[in-house]
Amino acid sequence: MNYFSSDFKLGILGGGQLGKMLLFDTRKFDIQTYVLDPSDEAPSKIACNKFFQGDLMDYETVYNFGKQVDVLTFEIELVNLEALTQLENEGLKIYPSPKTLKGIQNKGVQKEFYAKNNIPTAPFERFENLENLKSKISDLKLPFVWKCTEFGYDGNGVKIVRQASDLDTLPNVECIAETMVPFKNELAVIVVRNPSGEMKTYPVVEMEFHPEANQVEYVICPARIDDKVAEKARAIALQVSENFNHVGLLAVEMFQTQDDEILVNEVAPRPHNSGHYSIEASYTSQFENHLRAILDLPLGNTDSKVAGIMVNLVGAEGHSGNVVYENIETILGWDGVTPHIYGKKQTRPFRKMGHVTIVNEDMAEARRIAQEVKNTIKVISE
Repeated sequence: MNYFSSDFKLGILGGGQLGKMLLFDTRKFDIQTYVLDPSDEAPSKIACNKFFQGDLMDYETVYNFGKQVDVLTFEIELVNLEALTQLENEGLKIYPSPKTLKGIQNKGVQKEFYAKNNIPTAPFERFENLENLKSKISDLKLPFVWKCTEFGYDGNGVKIVRQASDLDTLPNVECIAETMVPFKNELAVIVVRNPSGEMKTYPVVEMEFHPEANQVEYVICPARIDDKVAEKARAIALQVSENFNHVGLLAVEMFQTQDDEILVNEVAPRPHNSGHYSIEASYTSQFENHLRAILDLPLGNTDSKVAGIMVNLVGAEGHSGNVVYENIETILGWDGVTPHIYGKKQTRPFRKMGHVTIVNEDMAEARRIAQEVKNTIKVISE
């Protein structure tokens, strides 16, 4: 099929910042794109050929959108699975497939998948709801990590439970209780795979988290870990991808334990925050490789050209309303520093509003500049 400068239509479910960055590469290749998102102010709206406003969880909306395109992908997992399954049964190519998405969308199902497939992961128990968990709290070792199985994102839907009373503020939904892992590092590996079975991994990245928001503050590539640990992480990521039989990008988040074992935390079947550095630092960005994969084209080189660090730009505490990026012109004066602004007009505390990539031959220098960027730029409201 001729994808370029033709009548071919690529559909994207979700029009957030991930879609916007993916659309940069569809425009580079002149691929026609349709986007569906619930918000009329979605960041992707300015970059696609046709924009549709609608509910991603509504069967008819997703089904009717899918009937207009030749290949369908998504930038968010919370989409109507029944509609996707019906579209696939009618012959539409959907990547990653609804079957893959079904195994990932629910964190309880995802964890059980790891256990069944001998993929190393932290011990856990799945509970029908919070009341069910409360009734068995005496059987659980404190502290543990509580996670809702659906609709959690960016630190939402995750809480460390240190005492029984910590459960009192949590919603009464299906959840898992996961053993707390004393870890050295939080790592991630992005796997890219096309329908023909060609697979590649990006280098292992290291993630530094904000202590309060439970959000990634810095992504560091390559991770500052032993080569043997990195090889193990990449091998496990490939195993996860093969077991899910996924197509496109799969971000595999992991823990490196104190004795250098690797445990899979969770996965995301799409471009991911841990791969944003690749736009400036890699030979082929994660977004271009997702596009190559879902169109069954040869995959691009996943190696890094240079050390890269990504700094997330999130809304400052105490600020809600029309966004202002303070001191952005200052960081634009620094070598190797590239800001990406997502196009969200409204800020609120800890909302992801953009990111900044720092590239440098010297990893230590890149990390120093990243800290300066974090201390200099502020995402505030008018």
